[in-house]
Amino acid sequence: MEVAQSTLKEPEKELFSWVAPARPFKKRNREFYITLLAIAAVVGIVLFLVEGFMPVLLIISLIFLFYIMNTVPPENVEYKITNKGINVAGNKTDWSLINRYWFARRFDSELLVMETQSLPGRLEIVIEPNDKEKIQKELSAFIIEEKVSPSYLDKATDWFAGKLPGNK
Repeated sequence: MEVAQSTLKEPEKELFSWVAPARPFKKRNREFYITLLAIAAVVGIVLFLVEGFMPVLLIISLIFLFYIMNTVPPENVEYKITNKGINVAGNKTDWSLINRYWFARRFDSELLVMETQSLPGRLEIVIEPNDKEKIQKELSAFIIEEKVSPSYLDKATDWFAGKLPGNK
């Protein structure tokens, strides 16, 4: 769906806004981290024997990043849908850079997922479940709602995540 030419000449107008966490968040328990460290240790030993110390250093840094992301709660961010695009914490993405959108769930949070033409390729926004219809109404005027089927990588990560404790 192309953005109408008349919209491009109009001044920017806020259509809907809300405040929500910057990312989905779930506090993990001790059992989860012990299992994760055991898996990382086994993979690290194998990689150390095959490649040396650098892959092990990479695994350690990824585990540290994962730990920080799961222990520090996200900050609240203001989101705005305008006639020109979507603003996330003051960063604007024009409608011309967004292909489609759909809704998803992760960690008991409702998400609005938008496929973008720029990196990282997807914009995932936490929404309140009672705002879903309002957001859907505003977005449908500019972009289409079309859920992307999961790739092999998505299916593999979902399967692996389901095997870890606390993710059932």
